[in-house]
Amino acid sequence: MIYLDNSATTRTLDIAADTAAQYMKADFFNPAAAYSAAVEVERNINSARARLANAIHAQSDEIIYTSGGTESNNTAIFGALRARRGGGRIIVGATEHPSVYEAAMSMKGPYVINEARVDKTGAYDVNMLAQSIANDVAFVSVMQVNNETGAINDIPAIYKAVKQRAPMAIMHVDGVQGFLKVPFDARYCDMYSISGHKFHAPKGVGALYVKRGTRFAGGQIGGGQERNLRSGTTNTPGIMGMDAAIGYYAENIDNIRQRLMNMKLRLASNLTSISDTFINGPAPELGAPHILNVSFLGVRGEVLLHALEEKGIYVSTGSACSAHKKGKNRILNAMGVVGDRQEGAIRFSLSMFNTIEEMDIAAEEIAAQLAFLRRFKRR
Repeated sequence: MIYLDNSATTRTLDIAADTAAQYMKADFFNPAAAYSAAVEVERNINSARARLANAIHAQSDEIIYTSGGTESNNTAIFGALRARRGGGRIIVGATEHPSVYEAAMSMKGPYVINEARVDKTGAYDVNMLAQSIANDVAFVSVMQVNNETGAINDIPAIYKAVKQRAPMAIMHVDGVQGFLKVPFDARYCDMYSISGHKFHAPKGVGALYVKRGTRFAGGQIGGGQERNLRSGTTNTPGIMGMDAAIGYYAENIDNIRQRLMNMKLRLASNLTSISDTFINGPAPELGAPHILNVSFLGVRGEVLLHALEEKGIYVSTGSACSAHKKGKNRILNAMGVVGDRQEGAIRFSLSMFNTIEEMDIAAEEIAAQLAFLRRFKRR
């Protein structure tokens, strides 16, 4: 099997799975309890919180644990807007993940929603975005890394523009595809979302960074966990499993990023040698090291996906959250990738478990499948 859909989810690291199992079977105590075994678990969670904060240059009391990226994104938007009075404008990128885009669109009425445009690579045009910002902007949400093309947004420049033109606006960054894959500094946002299963941690755990002083009403209400900002019994196995994955990255981060980029460049070189093939997004060396989007003219992406699946090669035609939605690809549309080029688009996303050899094998099989499938191109 060659798994090239790591933006959808990743294989859990052994150390992360083993750590999660430890907190399911041995150290299973509820950290909210008062006896010593539970207090020790609470200490371990606080240590994990501090390590996560350190990874983005934040403070531990600015980290709220959640169930993953969708909850973090939803909570950022709804929690921030519930804490303020009146309406105003929300600026959300045209290419945002549904957990951001649809959450923002649900606020139409009390708020005016403006879509920020992207360039042909899928990155935001910072100057155009800046021109759309004024004092009536309440909330801005942009992704760190485009989940379909790997385009990296200039978050510091966007943050500077937001704070200069709308000092009271809150800027949220969806870091689900960027966390640990590319450098990030939390000083350049007010809120930042992560999801554990995108970096080899267990599913069902994530976090939301909320900068000190940010007006924020929190998310789930109930037992008062997470400083009364996100109630619910603490997911100790998930949190500690995620901490183990973060620790692994911290020890190997430069090597991981370089390996990912080397594999991506090899795959891009292999694929662009095939006729009628185009890269969607930034030049491979300029994007995130793990995502490559390629259009193969003369074949539908979904058909190629299933042909490759039969050979044990797993890819995607876009975000897993949109895989069962019919119609045009909103992200590629916003980039101007339409028609046959959109129809033939495939996303490849890599992980540390992939190898250079797999990039060669996958490309050879894709070339063989294209040679066969293009014979049946509709006329």
